[in-house]
Amino acid sequence: MRRVALLGGSFNPPHVGHLMAALYVRACFGDDEVWLVPTFHHPLGKASVAYDHRVAMCEAAAADHSGWLKVSRAESELGGEGRTIDLLEHLLPRHPGVRFRFVIGSDIIADLPKWKAWDRIQQLVDVTVLNRAGHPAAGTVGPPLAMVSSTQLRERLDEQLVPKAVLEYVRRHRLFGT
Repeated sequence: MRRVALLGGSFNPPHVGHLMAALYVRACFGDDEVWLVPTFHHPLGKASVAYDHRVAMCEAAAADHSGWLKVSRAESELGGEGRTIDLLEHLLPRHPGVRFRFVIGSDIIADLPKWKAWDRIQQLVDVTVLNRAGHPAAGTVGPPLAMVSSTQLRERLDEQLVPKAVLEYVRRHRLFGT
C-alpha cells in the first residue's frame, strides 16, 4: 500500500517551513509522497492570492524534490467551503491503494473545535501534529519547525525563508506588492 501525507494550507506563499514539514514527515514516517494541498476557499475566511497562483507557487517549491513532493488540485475539484472532511471523502474512494496521513502544525490546534467532523477525520486517516516553533502543544512530534509566518512574509519577502523558485514566481507575477 502506498503511503501519502497530505499537507494542506493556504500556501500564501509557500515557504521553507512548509518544505521542512514535508521533508520531516517523509524522512521520519516513511511516506512515499507528500502532497501539498492548497485550499481553494479557506473555511475560516483568510484572504489569499488567486488559487492558480498558489498552486503554481507550490509547484515551483516542489519541483526540486525528486518527485516525492507533489501538488494536489483536489480542493478545486470540490468547490465548496474547503473543509478537510470533504477533501478526505473526495480523495479516499479515488485512491483505494493509498493510506493517507493528514499533517497539521501545532499552531492550528486551537482552531480544531471549529473544524467540521474533526472526530471523523481522525477515524479516516492518520493525523500527525508537527511541533511548530512558537506554538508548543502536547502530543506534537518532531523538533520545533521554523518560525515562519506567511503573513509576515507577505509584508517582507525574505530570500532566506521563501524558496528561490517561489520568490521568482512572486516577482514575475507581481504578487504581494512586489
